Amino acid sequence: MKKKLIITIAAGLVSFGGMFALAWLTGKTPAATKAQQPIASSSGKSEEKLPSPQALAEIPDGATQERMRRAMTEKQLKNLVYEVRERIQEYEDKLRDLRSREQQLQTAHNELKKDIDDLNNLRVELVSTIAGLKEERDRLEKTRIEIEKTEQTNLISMAATYDKMDPASASTILTNMAKVQSGAPNDAIKILHYMGDRTKANLLAELANAEPELAAYFCQKLKQMVEKK
Repeated sequence: MKKKLIITIAAGLVSFGGMFALAWLTGKTPAATKAQQPIASSSGKSEEKLPSPQALAEIPDGATQERMRRAMTEKQLKNLVYEVRERIQEYEDKLRDLRSREQQLQTAHNELKKDIDDLNNLRVELVSTIAGLKEERDRLEKTRIEIEKTEQTNLISMAATYDKMDPASASTILTNMAKVQSGAPNDAIKILHYMGDRTKANLLAELANAEPELAAYFCQKLKQMVEKK
């Protein structure tokens, strides 16, 4: 009877030792194995599985979590600093480009202002030139001698008569006619205008000997003769 009891106890010890060794080798204890199995509640429903010791060992403690949080914060801060630097660089590039464009616009503005000033000066000069030309035209209009169409026939006839005279006689008559008209010998010049070229040349040569100033005056006025149509 005692032998059977000893043998039973020894078998139980060996069996327990084998189970303990098996649980130790697999990293689980019988208690942990039981902890993973659902436990029936009083209501008959199974409860949630409890985490294994290995899973519990993998959960970081408070210090590790704090280090991880700090590491993530530092990484986020570095990323933020890098992004801010990129934005600052983009802003500086855009600012540099705007300044370059502003300088170009200022240069173009200065050139345009200079062109406008040059155009204004040219306009003033042009107005002055036009005014001078107008005055010269008015002066020429006042000094030119117009021959009316109605008097052309009489002048041509008289010129033909003077053509038949000798240059000395014709020169004397035209000189007296010019002096009678007191500074505006238009009739004498008109007759001289219609005389033949040969007679006209001889008359002016004769007149140049006697009255050189009057001869020069006749030559100048002959260029201002205008026949109205």
